[in-house]
Amino acid sequence: MRTFALVLLLTACSGSGQGSGNAQASQDLESAAIERGLVRDPDDSDLTGLYARDTDRICVVRKGSDYRIGAYVDYGDRITCSGSGTVERSGETIKVTLGKDGCNFEAQYDGDRIKFPGALPEACKKLCARRASFTGLEAARLSESAAEAAAMRDSSARRLCGD
Repeated sequence: MRTFALVLLLTACSGSGQGSGNAQASQDLESAAIERGLVRDPDDSDLTGLYARDTDRICVVRKGSDYRIGAYVDYGDRITCSGSGTVERSGETIKVTLGKDGCNFEAQYDGDRIKFPGALPEACKKLCARRASFTGLEAARLSESAAEAAAMRDSSARRLCGD
């Protein structure tokens, strides 16, 4: 009888299949939320739009078959970063090129928000004044309008996503 109880206890505690069941349940919940429109499907959304958080801004517009991106950070007191360039998307990863001096990096896009990494190439510092940095910039979508994104300007009145 003791052996049977021990086998029953070990079987109950083994958790066989539970780990993968939880992972599957998470995927099923995400899929269900996407299907119901509660969460944007990052694979099915266009990058075009205006993104912001506080005084930080990112614009993305389609230019032919490519995308143009602009980013602007303003800490006040002329402590800013401003740059424009191109962006290529591969799923939830976007490859950003700002300026012409090697400010190239991969950022994350989840369908509603763009997140720059916590470490950027040294070349990105050339786009910033004083202590400002694009490091860790995160902005949520405000608008899907290409016109609003193209109208975004930095503190020098330069259109970062416009012609």
